[in-house]
Amino acid sequence: MEALDQMFCAAPRPLARFLVIDDIPRLVALEAEKWTADQAASGEELAERIGCHPDLSVGSFCPLTGKAIASLFMKPVVASFWQHARSWADCTLCATPTRTDSIFGISLSSSRPDGVAAILEFFWPHALAAGWRHIYLGSPIPGWRDWRACQPNRSVLDYVSARGERGLPIDPQLRYYFARGFKEIICIKRDYFPHAESQDIGVILRGTVPLSSLSPVWRALKPGSTQHVTRRLASLVL
Repeated sequence: MEALDQMFCAAPRPLARFLVIDDIPRLVALEAEKWTADQAASGEELAERIGCHPDLSVGSFCPLTGKAIASLFMKPVVASFWQHARSWADCTLCATPTRTDSIFGISLSSSRPDGVAAILEFFWPHALAAGWRHIYLGSPIPGWRDWRACQPNRSVLDYVSARGERGLPIDPQLRYYFARGFKEIICIKRDYFPHAESQDIGVILRGTVPLSSLSPVWRALKPGSTQHVTRRLASLVL
């Protein structure tokens, strides 16, 4: 069945939108596909995320089968939240500030890169209109364990700072996020999230919403106008 989904979804562009409670079964299936049992979110946890921040819960779907291709859940945070959070769980439990321009990506799950691209393109005008400027997220570093085994005297900072071809991170997950705008390493957290290849180490990254420095302009425009502008610029900026 999965092979059929992939075959039929090969050509059509994913459809991105804000998530609703009715999406839970498809989101649970995506979680099971991409995460281990101790990493995947339950239906109840997904429903809570949508209920708390429906305007920061976005997904993309195959237009033919309806299968969930990618999901992104976020929450508002103060810019210094990472200084007081030891783990991913701590990050998700940070108090919601009354005013901030920063959001934390609770989770990003995807089975196809174009699903993530569709989410970012969809959310961009909404982020600009809402005044969001920085998006933080925590990333595993799946290449760390094997790299460390070959170079036991090198530190995790050495690893996440290392660059390969075209100046890209040597870690595959950091390289994936780097290509999507999360280029700034904020800090390294041990015991961040259960992930064997990373030895439970996580890296907090920060990305800047493109053109968010023009916040007063975007807030003055009607939502449709912002979407019109970003749609034309998406291929150049995202």
